Order: sequence, then structure tokens, then C-alpha cells
Amino acid sequence: MTEPELGPEDLKIITLARSARARVGSAEGAAVRDETGRTYAAAAVALPSLRVSALSLAVAMAVSSGAVALEAAALVSDGPGPAPEDVGAVKDVGSGALIIHAGSDGAVREILRL
Repeated sequence: MTEPELGPEDLKIITLARSARARVGSAEGAAVRDETGRTYAAAAVALPSLRVSALSLAVAMAVSSGAVALEAAALVSDGPGPAPEDVGAVKDVGSGALIIHAGSDGAVREILRL
């Protein structure tokens, strides 16, 4: 699957992830879409006593809101793609989910299908 093959809902979660990242000036932003089409966006949290990646936080927000499955996830960062633990969190809730890694400019760098 390539960027032109992504649907409008996939492009939407990239935009939401970019917005979450920009809003707080974080190194990464993420967004996920659940089985009903609801979306959840988050930025990485880096406090002295708490560190949570953007993707793990977006998954946690979806689950805590009642999502039982994820269809897709987007991570926006200028660093490497999703960490193994972030991929694991998405897979826990979305065994067939799509994970899109995009740069801060929105250009797709990598697409993973779980």
C-alpha cells in the first residue's frame, strides 16, 4: 500500500496526529481510528515522573473510551517509526490494523499492516 492508496479517513488521522504534535510542540503526535470510526489524537508526554509515547497514549484513550478494535493508527514524527511496544499496543486492540508513519510535513514514510 502506498500513500496514493490511503483513503480519506487514513489521511484524516495523519492530519489529526500532526495537529496534536504541533499543538504542544511535541516530538511526536499520533491518532487512531476505532471500529466505529471515532478518532483519538494524542501527543507524547514527557514529565519528570511520567513518559508516554503519543501512539501508546492514543491507543489508551481509545480503549478507555470503550473502543474494542482499531482499524488504523498514524504516528507523526521526524524520528524513526513506531517503537515495538507501540506496535504491540496497536496490535493488542487491532490485530489487522494499519499503522502509518509520517513525517512532520505529512509525507508518508512507512505503512505497516498488522
